[in-house]
Amino acid sequence: MPSESSFADRAEAAEALALALDAYRGRNPLILAIPRGAVPMGKILAERLNGQLDIVLVRKLGAPFNPECAIGAIDETGWIYLNPYAQEAGEMNGFIEREKSRQLALLKARRAQYTPLRHPVDPAGRIAIVVDDGLATGATMIAALHAVRARKPAKLVCAVPVAAPDSLARAASFADQVVCLQTPENFAAVSQFYRHFTQVEDDEVTRILRMADTSHKVQVQS
Repeated sequence: MPSESSFADRAEAAEALALALDAYRGRNPLILAIPRGAVPMGKILAERLNGQLDIVLVRKLGAPFNPECAIGAIDETGWIYLNPYAQEAGEMNGFIEREKSRQLALLKARRAQYTPLRHPVDPAGRIAIVVDDGLATGATMIAALHAVRARKPAKLVCAVPVAAPDSLARAASFADQVVCLQTPENFAAVSQFYRHFTQVEDDEVTRILRMADTSHKVQVQS
């Protein structure tokens, strides 16, 4: 495949991932999407694999004066993963504590917005597939995997269409299996591998999760 614009959009990437994950079809896997971008992908995976969709909430920790640059990530419990270069910068400790407090408040607000009427689906004893639209630094995926592992799934899978090779290697140690379609060397940003990489809004995430909950209840009752 070409190094850039490998996928038309997230839907095409999700369909390709579904094929790569076909061994889990019909085994009631729990698809845990990282909001916001991966939620439409998670919907497709849950449908193709006859699984259940939910989210795993994590937030990127942005660098001082450059919030788009991830120095790490945090999960809902407050556990933090720092990228190697951030771990070496001891003078950032005060900034990280302030950023931690800010991001935890945002995570709490997102949980209330996305799934206001229920608790997160319990992955204990289930095949849990954590999906994102790509790994740049890998920090948010690592935080997500750590959060899900703590809840004792039977198997923990990291699934992404594209990843920077070194980031994927770091994330792999947190999962039982990694499914990644591409690991290009010339990795600058996730968006470079999609021809269309539109913003996924909060309202779309909420709508997809509400529809998934309704669909799953119907399946269980039938």
